[in-house]
Order: sequence, then C-alpha cells, then structure tokens
Amino acid sequence: MTIDPNNSSQPSSSPTPEVIPDRDLPPEVLDGAGDREISQKGLATQQAMAALASLQLPERTSILSRSHNTVRPRTTTPLASFITLGAIALIFLGLALNNFLIGLLGTLLALLLSLAVLLPWLQTVGTFFSPQERSIFVAILGVIAALVGLSKFTAINRPFLAWGRQINWEAFGTLAEWFGALGQILIAVIAVYVAWRQYVISKDLTIQQNLLTVQQNLITQQQTIDSYFQGISDLVLDEEGMLEDWPQERAIAEGRTAAILSSVDASGKAKIIRFLSQSKLLTPLQRDARLGRAMLNGNGGYAEDRIKGVRVIELGVVLAAADLSGTDLRWTDLSEANLIRANLSRCDLVKANFSRTILYDAQLVGADLKATILFYGKAETATPRNHSAPPNYTTGEQTGAVIENADFTDVQRMSDSIRYYCCAWGGERTRATVPGGCEGIPNKLGR
Repeated sequence: MTIDPNNSSQPSSSPTPEVIPDRDLPPEVLDGAGDREISQKGLATQQAMAALASLQLPERTSILSRSHNTVRPRTTTPLASFITLGAIALIFLGLALNNFLIGLLGTLLALLLSLAVLLPWLQTVGTFFSPQERSIFVAILGVIAALVGLSKFTAINRPFLAWGRQINWEAFGTLAEWFGALGQILIAVIAVYVAWRQYVISKDLTIQQNLLTVQQNLITQQQTIDSYFQGISDLVLDEEGMLEDWPQERAIAEGRTAAILSSVDASGKAKIIRFLSQSKLLTPLQRDARLGRAMLNGNGGYAEDRIKGVRVIELGVVLAAADLSGTDLRWTDLSEANLIRANLSRCDLVKANFSRTILYDAQLVGADLKATILFYGKAETATPRNHSAPPNYTTGEQTGAVIENADFTDVQRMSDSIRYYCCAWGGERTRATVPGGCEGIPNKLGR
C-alpha cells in the first residue's frame, strides 16, 4: 500500500502503513534496501507523531481557552468610560452651580460605573488572600463600624465626652512640656551611661592589654634567663662537664651576671641567685695552688674554703639596693655580698648564708629567718666583718654580717642566737625592731 504525502487534511483517518517483510521482496530489491531502510523508518515515526498530535489537539485547545477565559479580567467598554467622564463632569457642574440634584446624580452615576469596573479587579485581588484572612479583615471593619454606630446611636459616649470637657487641657500642655524636659534629661542620662560604659570597656581592655604585656615580658625574661643559664654553663664547664674556670672566664661570667641582674625583676633575680648558689658558683672553692683549678672534696663534690677559696662569680655590689622582696632565697649563698639598702622584706631566707654580708640599712620586714646564717661560731663571740682582720670561723670573729640600721620588724622564726647577735651589733635603730626586744643584751656596737 502506498502513502500519499500530500494527503494531510485528515490525518486522523489515515490507516497505519503496512510494513512489507524483507522475505517477500525479490532478491534484486534487497540488494539496495540498506539505504532506504532508515528513511522508511523515519517517515513512519513522523506519521505516528502527527496522528497523536491530531488526536490530542482539540482537547488541549479547549482546556487552554477555558483557562484563558477564566484568568483574563473583564475589559471596560469605551461607552462606560464616556459615561463615567460625564458623571464626573456633572459632579463638578453641581459643585459650580451649587445644585444638589445635579451633584447627587453625577455622584451616583460615577460611583455605580466605577464599582462595576473595579469589581472584577477586586475579585482577582481577593484570590491572593486566604478565606481566613478575608474573614479577619471583614471582622475588623465590622468592629470599627459597630463602635462608630454605638457612639453615634447610643449614649455610651456621653460620659467620656463629659469627662473630656472637664479636663484642663492647658494643664496637660504644661505636663507635656514637663514630659519633654524629662525626656531630655533621660537622654542626657542615657548619654552619660553610654559614655561611662565606654570608659569601663576601654579600661577593661587596657587592663587586659597590660596583663598581656606583663605575660609577654615574663616569657621574654624567662627566655633571657634560660639563655644566661646555658651561656654560663658552657663558659665554666669543659666538654666532660668538669669545672674549668680561668680568670678571663670568671670575669666574663661576672660581667654577664651583673648585666642580667640589672635587667630582670625581683623574681628573676631570685632565680639567678638560686641557680648560681645550687651550682656552687657563689661558694668559695678550694683551689690548686699552681693551676688555680677547683679541688674535689673526695665525696663527689668540690671542697669549700671560706678563708682562701675563690668563687667562680663574685657578686660584689651587683645586688646593692636591689629589690628582692617576696622572693624565695632558701639555701642560697650570699656570703660577703654587698646588700646595702637591699629590700629583703617577706623573703624566705631559710638556711640562707649571710656571713660577712653587708646588710647595712637593709629591709627584712616579715622575712623568714629559720636557720639563717648571719655568723659562724657562738653569738657571744661573733663579730661583724672587718677588712683589717681575717675571719675566724671557729670563734666567729670577723664572720658576722653588718646589720647596722637593718629593719627586722615582724621577722619569722628568729632563733635566740640570731636575736642576740642582732641586738648586740645592730645599733639602737636595729634593736628597736628586733622581735622580743633586746632587754639584757648589751649594745656592743656602741651607737
């Protein structure tokens, strides 16, 4: 069966094309059928799609037309617009002639025609709101209208009107001025409060910044002290860890110590002093007479020699007038150091060695003096240091600390021997500060 391609006026009645199987075709036709097979299949597919479109087209067209008629608002006619303009003209004419009938007629015509035109638009706008919202809006309008009606057609508003007539509204005006002044005062108070809060916040920020700065300074100081410890250790020790300090090395070590003690705070000074004391670098060590090297004591340490020994580091006057208050100086060796006018208040001086130390005019208020060494030998025979005579560590002569004018107010755990020495060699000013008093103890200093 052949297909007429021009017959497209009635696609719905076109029969389905028959497909001739390949086995019914002669062999000479099958030889060239490869090129025509694709075109025949494409033609069949187009005819099938056209048939489906023709079947669905009327139904879809009717649906689109119905939806278009439903959504499209009603348009106004030119006649209605002309009549509305005429009604507006009648209104202005009635106003010009002061004629009630003409003005009322124009008003009614304009109102009715305008409502007739706006009604479809209002219906379209109403679809944007839910039924519940429309009901609430109408209810609000009803409440307003009811209140207006009650106030108009009943006497419920008369007491309020009478009460309003009795009010002195001039006084209310004065009161309003007072409220205005009060508002200005409140604004000024709020401004002051805001300024105060800004000051408090800035102050807190400043305090926090200062704390951070202090913490950073402490970290930097600790790093500096650690570097000092490492430098001193490398300077005075050999590769095997034995003490090997030559005169120039001792001089450099003393210079480093003097430099760092002048650049750290009280806690930093105490750390350095404890390190040097525990490392025996402040203790006078027995030396070889020819080589000058430190001698071993036979017990795994270095032998001490208080009379002729040589210290690795001589503190000298490095700690004069130094502030060491509130620090931990336990078991430290500060013998023969110059601590004139030093502040040792509230220090922990347990077993600290101050023999032959200059504590002239020093402050030891509230310090802990348990087992503190101020002299050697007995308190009755011990005397302060004197450059004109060598010390005698058996009797205690010339081994005591110089404590004239020192302040021992409220010192803790002072032994009787230390109290005797302080009263005997401290002078009148020192005797007045010794806990327990100095009654019965002679003033050997004489002043």
